Amino acid sequence: MTEQELFDHLDAWENIEIIAASMLNDPAQFNTLVQLALNDTRKKSWRAAYLVDKIHDEKPELLQPYLPALVEQLKTEQNASKRRHWLKLISMNKIDEAHFGFLFDFCINTFTSGNEAIAVRVHAMQILYNISEMEPDLKPEVLQLIEQEMEYHPTAGIRSRGKKLATKLFKQIGQKDY
Repeated sequence: MTEQELFDHLDAWENIEIIAASMLNDPAQFNTLVQLALNDTRKKSWRAAYLVDKIHDEKPELLQPYLPALVEQLKTEQNASKRRHWLKLISMNKIDEAHFGFLFDFCINTFTSGNEAIAVRVHAMQILYNISEMEPDLKPEVLQLIEQEMEYHPTAGIRSRGKKLATKLFKQIGQKDY
């Protein structure tokens, strides 16, 4: 299936499950889907990112080779729906150390931005926590950011995830051996 054929099929929501099942059985087509999700700027191309996310739920290993491209895409992605899916997928996978610096800065800016959707900010918060798990010296800074956002921007999503992560960080910092 070409990118255009795939895009045309994504136009109808009832096709999503059929396409997902097909791609799970033919992982070579997954590449076409990822390329469409990453490179297409048409408004409905976010549906390809949604489908990548759904396929990841079933076969996360299919996404592994594309994680660096997802991180790179964050640098220029204008579509909030795609950013939400990319951050969610990145938060659910091991992060390559080569991307720590960019992701940490990007996620701080995203997490503390009042212009981003709550789901995007929550996934950014999770990535900050995940990076602090690999770089323990960052734990106090991440805890402070989470507490600040819970105090000044207390949405349900920020509070819910923030409380869980802040509790873990507080315990870890209190133990001082991370």
